[in-house]
Amino acid sequence: MNTKQRSAFSSKIGFVLAAASSAVGLGNLWRFPYLAAKYGGGIFLLTYVILAVTFGFALLLAEIAIGRKTRQSSIGAFRKLGQKSNICGILGMIIPMIITPYYCTIGGWVTKYFAVFLTGQNMEAANDGFFSSYIGTTAQPILWMAVFLGITAVVVFLGVDKGIEKASVILMPVLLALIVIIAVYVVTRPDAAAGLLYYLKPDVSRLSGKMILGALGQLFYSLSIAMGIMVTYGSYMKKEDNLETSVFQIEFFDSFVAILAGMIIVPSVYIFSGGDESMLNAGPGLMFITLPKVFDAFPGGRIIGLMFFALTLFAALTSSISLLEAVVSNIMDRTGWRRTKTTVVMTVYCMIIGTVCSLGYGAFSSFKIFGMSILDFLDFVSNSILMPVLALLTCIFVGYIIKPQAVIEEVEQNNVTFHLKKFFYVLIRYLCPIGILAILVSSILSSIGAMTI
Repeated sequence: MNTKQRSAFSSKIGFVLAAASSAVGLGNLWRFPYLAAKYGGGIFLLTYVILAVTFGFALLLAEIAIGRKTRQSSIGAFRKLGQKSNICGILGMIIPMIITPYYCTIGGWVTKYFAVFLTGQNMEAANDGFFSSYIGTTAQPILWMAVFLGITAVVVFLGVDKGIEKASVILMPVLLALIVIIAVYVVTRPDAAAGLLYYLKPDVSRLSGKMILGALGQLFYSLSIAMGIMVTYGSYMKKEDNLETSVFQIEFFDSFVAILAGMIIVPSVYIFSGGDESMLNAGPGLMFITLPKVFDAFPGGRIIGLMFFALTLFAALTSSISLLEAVVSNIMDRTGWRRTKTTVVMTVYCMIIGTVCSLGYGAFSSFKIFGMSILDFLDFVSNSILMPVLALLTCIFVGYIIKPQAVIEEVEQNNVTFHLKKFFYVLIRYLCPIGILAILVSSILSSIGAMTI
């Protein structure tokens, strides 16, 4: 066990911006807009916000409180609280170990597109086949992934206050400024009103169990829940900082970015496609195929595209930094290794696995796991199975083993009033486990084709 003094964020705003930066990632910028369009626009937004301040609040608070209470990352934290099998702590390390390499692969794609718009090659990016041709090659995707991973590793190498906090304090305000500027540009385009109305107008007839499950599942992508990240970041949080208000501030930043991302993407694609909803594809198709065409059709599209991919790059970096930190922190806590050694070892690991993921669209494209590419399979295992399992086990651990009072006592440190104490108790013991179990079952059914979400 590492007995060295624990690193810490230097201020409450540093912690909030770092945690919010972790939450704001690629899931906000392509998955949220797609789901909002798919499930009726305004009614999905309303449902998501309600779930964020209920389920999201309870899960975020529990994870951050566990980290701050124990001053340990996930493995040490759950063991210190008496979980003998420590399955939660182990999953809290395994999940980011799975996600980080393939996330860096996608981050490399974003870095490439930022460079494309920066160097004036945006018209080429708008051509059919540009993206598939690019990811199908060998050297370039690996090179750009290495650049993205290298930036991530440098920030983690510098540590909590000098690396992660400083990067977040710079990148998060820039990210917010960029998304506001692009959103204002989009909503002032001719014919944007129709797309904006489609995105924001609640359609009550679209309210359904599938829509609610879709919004609830988005919380995992958006808030960095059940990845070990928030336990780790909580361990760096000062005791005098107010946990309850910090969680609400993190949720505000995350929801603000997600909603504005939808306000950029949905009206843009809607205008470009003449109202064709099928153009609002999920995943890489929307980000790397459709949007370059949209920007190419807009006046000043190169500048807007450059700003958009800068925004996406910053969001991807802040999330990859937190993912790598969650793994590095766990290894340091368990082995006593120095940050330098641990970061180098994990960077090499991510480079190897990320290269395999990248080659899954090129040299290894014929290799499929249950019909999925290597990257898609790792994404499915981590996001659709392991994350809901960890969230469910965390709820059971907090709700029935250490009891909600353990978290409540941590929130009430230094005579702080926990305004939503009873609300948290009901959520973590009863409502959250039911909702998470529904996500897990629906994910499994969806994977075998028995249900579509």
